[in-house]
Amino acid sequence: MQTIGEPRTMQAWADATRARGERIALVPTMGALHEGHVALIAEARRRARRVVVSIFVNPIQFDRRDDFARYPRTLEDDAARCAAAGVDVIFAPSPGAMYPDGFQTAVEVSALTEPLCGKVRPGHFRGVTTVVTKLFHAVRPHLAVFGEKDWQQLAVVRRMTADLDFGIEIVGVPTVREADGLALSSRNRRLGPEDREAARCVPRALDAAAEMAATGETRPAMIVARARMEIAAEPRAQLEYAELRDPETLEEVEEATAPALLGVAVWVGGVRLIDNRLLVPVECEGRSARSGRAPDGPPGAVEAERGSARFGRRGPGASEEAERGGAARAPDGPPGSLGGQDR
Repeated sequence: MQTIGEPRTMQAWADATRARGERIALVPTMGALHEGHVALIAEARRRARRVVVSIFVNPIQFDRRDDFARYPRTLEDDAARCAAAGVDVIFAPSPGAMYPDGFQTAVEVSALTEPLCGKVRPGHFRGVTTVVTKLFHAVRPHLAVFGEKDWQQLAVVRRMTADLDFGIEIVGVPTVREADGLALSSRNRRLGPEDREAARCVPRALDAAAEMAATGETRPAMIVARARMEIAAEPRAQLEYAELRDPETLEEVEEATAPALLGVAVWVGGVRLIDNRLLVPVECEGRSARSGRAPDGPPGAVEAERGSARFGRRGPGASEEAERGGAARAPDGPPGSLGGQDR
């Protein structure tokens, strides 16, 4: 495994690798790697001969300076984890290498970036799409792998990649969770013991909403209210948003009679946690909530979600039964569309 810090050096490696006819997979990250990232790397390894993990804490996607300053940076530990996972190259550029003096260009996706996180973090997705574009040009991958925990990010990257004719396959990997259901995130390490316990209200809220949808409730207001109730019951948690959206377009849904995405953002102890759940009505035949079409995503995604609606993909410590329930994988992520860039 080698570490590369300059975009031009990375491009030279990529050109030589492509000339040998070898497929390159990119796993974009901001470091502080965990088992969720390892799952992304494993999927990349399954699909390509060479795997590149980018590690770059992207300053232009943070809307708060203190959040950027506090974001964990653990390059040495990350390198050891990458080596153990069979990564070929770590691309770890400096901010100056990515944004040299005089840099003034941005890449922006419009409608998909407006709701959910885009509504409360102005400029965030412009920073994401700009850095992902630069990573794509540096690594020149055949495919890139992102986590479904950042469902909106994955949808935005898919849209950008299609609109700008990158010719790169975008692969989504289901969220990896702790044994108690909390989605793995680099931000979790900033939670103290009491806040870590309080953070369990997030998966509880998603579970409660999923159970309502599975038993016949179709009114978005009622489903969202149930999720809000779980968050409100935890005094250490502050809800930022809980919304039911079409998984393809991220538009609001009027009735949850087809798979619908429940996205939440919750502050616990000064740490912002995001998560989501694809809610699947029992009678649903795989239609999207807005159009009545099967989502443009993984074959069998609805059945996989039914099997893993409560647990998701589990990390270390999960029971064997939970692991079996959550292992059904939806390889191509959000229809129509970062572990990628962990937010």
